[in-house]
Amino acid sequence: MTISDRKLKIYLVAGEPSGDALGARLMRAMKKKTNGNVEFFGLGGDLMAGEGIKPLFDISDLAIMGLAEIIPSIPKVLRHIKETVDDIIRVQPDVVVTIDSWSFASRVQKALRKKKTGIPQVHYVAPQVWAWKKKRAKTMYKYVDHLLTLLPQEPKYFTPYHLPTTFVGHPVIESNVTKGDAQAFRQKYAIAPEKRIIAVLPGSRHNEVACLLPVFLETAKQMHQMDENFCFVIPTVQTVAKRVKEMVKDCGVDILVVETEEDRHNAFVASEAAIAASGTVALELTIANIPHIVAYKVSPMSAMLVKHFLHIQFVNLSNILLGREIIPELLQERCIPVNILSYMKNILSHGDWYDKQMEGFEKVRRILGMGEQTPSENAADAIFKLIKK
Repeated sequence: MTISDRKLKIYLVAGEPSGDALGARLMRAMKKKTNGNVEFFGLGGDLMAGEGIKPLFDISDLAIMGLAEIIPSIPKVLRHIKETVDDIIRVQPDVVVTIDSWSFASRVQKALRKKKTGIPQVHYVAPQVWAWKKKRAKTMYKYVDHLLTLLPQEPKYFTPYHLPTTFVGHPVIESNVTKGDAQAFRQKYAIAPEKRIIAVLPGSRHNEVACLLPVFLETAKQMHQMDENFCFVIPTVQTVAKRVKEMVKDCGVDILVVETEEDRHNAFVASEAAIAASGTVALELTIANIPHIVAYKVSPMSAMLVKHFLHIQFVNLSNILLGREIIPELLQERCIPVNILSYMKNILSHGDWYDKQMEGFEKVRRILGMGEQTPSENAADAIFKLIKK
């Protein structure tokens, strides 16, 4: 599908690794649908850079977790917002698409709207207004011309407030996470057949790693004391890889840290179970059929604020989609090694939590659905339609 005789200029803004993965898939879909007649500008991580974008600045500057933690970084973030808006005006693209990271994206969109450029503005991944800050749904139309959602129930929160919204599907179903090669992973890293691989996923932001990795490492230490055949693997991302390696170095347990997407997918498929931060990674584990628990904590001040605003029973998307807990959620004061160990023992011995997950994973995959096109191709179509207008 070629929608223009000239080369389209697409400006993409992804501020975190989850958005980087989305952006890279969207870029591939756009290239396919325009026969390569498209040019990309903006902001992204390694995956988007691999598809041809030259990032305006390092997105690790934006990898900040928690309402309290962001305060010291405000001057840098404000500077990056201005840089981004100035660059959009310089490029004069056919469309601006911000991806996920609504706290940063919204400020870019608002600042751009004030400039009255006339450039169509799209946001990809709806803010979770069904979880908290429901008022956002009433005001987004002021800053965004079109919203693309990952979940089928999301458009109904925005369309009553004059914001055209399209459900495109969840790109996690496009992930190669199910196509990993367990045997290749074991051979590459000389992991013996009797070793039981456990994936440890402490998040992609610096604050997440600082909060969660010590707890996960202590759990790994206790598991190793229980059974020396456990082998722990941390598939990490470039933004936090250095920090992860430093923290793992003296932890007292041999832990393999891998950074490439191929190693990540191979590690997932090779894993018997996983300990994960909340977020997209937990959904990837569901898609890959890997039993897991979710553990998460933020600073006490951030936790207090979140508790005040959060309006949902669960934080894990698989649990939210099913309306019941199939993934144990160990949050805040429950995020301690003894609790994680208890649930891991149950899962690894194929107890009731293992059974709940095996039955629930299939239902989640059906809800997220696989259509004729990929979610990224659906997103590309919606964006091109807006450009045509």
